[in-house]
Amino acid sequence: MVGGYNFYRNKFNHVTQAKRQPGSSFKPFIYSAALERGFTPGTIIDDAPFEIHESQTGFEVWDPQNYDEEFAGPISLRYALAKSKNLVAIRILQAITPEYARNYLARFGFNPKHHPPYLTMALGAGSTTPLEMARGYAVFANGGYLIEPYFISHIEDIEGNLIFKTKLQRKRTTADQVLDTRNVFTMDSLLRNVIQNGTGIRAKSLGRKDLAGKTGTTNDNIDAWFAGFQRRIVAITWVGKDQPGPLGDKETGSKAALPIWIDYMKTALKGIPEDKPLARPEGIKSILIDPKTGLPNDKNGVVEYFYEENAPRTDSGALF
Repeated sequence: MVGGYNFYRNKFNHVTQAKRQPGSSFKPFIYSAALERGFTPGTIIDDAPFEIHESQTGFEVWDPQNYDEEFAGPISLRYALAKSKNLVAIRILQAITPEYARNYLARFGFNPKHHPPYLTMALGAGSTTPLEMARGYAVFANGGYLIEPYFISHIEDIEGNLIFKTKLQRKRTTADQVLDTRNVFTMDSLLRNVIQNGTGIRAKSLGRKDLAGKTGTTNDNIDAWFAGFQRRIVAITWVGKDQPGPLGDKETGSKAALPIWIDYMKTALKGIPEDKPLARPEGIKSILIDPKTGLPNDKNGVVEYFYEENAPRTDSGALF
């Protein structure tokens, strides 16, 4: 965390105090929850318009749209996350229920009270800080462990004597494992695909294949985010105004926030070798499927990953 230029003029800490809507950068947590409820990267979901009753929104009848105001029809969950399809995210949340997703968020360190259990949660309509987002994405990056953030590593007196030292949490010993390794593996694959083929494609300019992340843009372009990681480094970029207001036409997460993330990671990753893809954990099957149907297709299929118990059969196509 880097401080401001004058603490006495502004004592507000955006990293720890700025509660803002995360927009679509929040979708990975909903998708992670969906994996635990039987959804797979190959699940076919209808990206089509629909109207939502006020009882499911918490305020009024809602006619949600995709950012580009276009609809792709039946698409896979993997494609939907890469292209940040709002209507698919809403249908996923509707299927797993907002109450389940809200409770699931606690695994990542979020306070469920800040995320009302309505379908708008699918689009990041709750409130969170950049620090909370970094902690949440760190769970995906570090193999599924929830780590307590710290700001002070140690304190020495004027003579160099150690006065205080932070006791670091260690995976598998003092940190809680909150995600199954299968969930971590699948989400890593999905979030890498966002950069390789989706809204985060500008990050390919870094010339690495071990980067993963998600863009986020709120209504009226008030907040722009990019949340991403390499397994050793998690970085969150938020762009917005102190007094919430529009940033400007088309100032999205991919255009306003992602370039800042790229500039930072360009320096932060110097000297850090590229990580190999995660090893496929026990309980994950790779199957050749038709991405248009989600069904097995050995001849012209693409590789997709499934929890063994949710692997598709030839007759298991379903449309949500």
